[in-house]
Amino acid sequence: MSLTISGDTPNFNAATITTGTVTTLTTTTISDGTNSTSATNCIQGSAKAWICFKLDTTPTIRASYNVSSVTYVSTGIANVNFTNAMSDTNYAVTTTGYIDYTGSYGRGTAREINGTISTTYFQIRTDPNIGLFNGVDYIGCAVFR
Repeated sequence: MSLTISGDTPNFNAATITTGTVTTLTTTTISDGTNSTSATNCIQGSAKAWICFKLDTTPTIRASYNVSSVTYVSTGIANVNFTNAMSDTNYAVTTTGYIDYTGSYGRGTAREINGTISTTYFQIRTDPNIGLFNGVDYIGCAVFR
């Protein structure tokens, strides 16, 4: 059984789909009944991928979205691989790192290596100015497009 709604006239206060799949939903505003936002904010303002991981010779992913794996390249350098490729290489990557200095966390840095970005992965390295290349306790990255 399928349901087709078309045109500008149909309005619903509430609807429930108990089984099945909605393959395409086109809307201009999304609301929870109290708060609302433009659908564009959800599409363009949400991270297309993010990850929290430990960079070591065997990187460990703590949590992620749209990231399939992290590949160790060399000391302090890793490739973050996407589950679903980006549409192009015009995305932005923001990164941060945390290092445990004798039980209290300090801020470290991680940054993208210029020129090493593709639709299927991006490459980052820890900051050599802090004297640590591996062993950054946590690296966080978010990708926006």
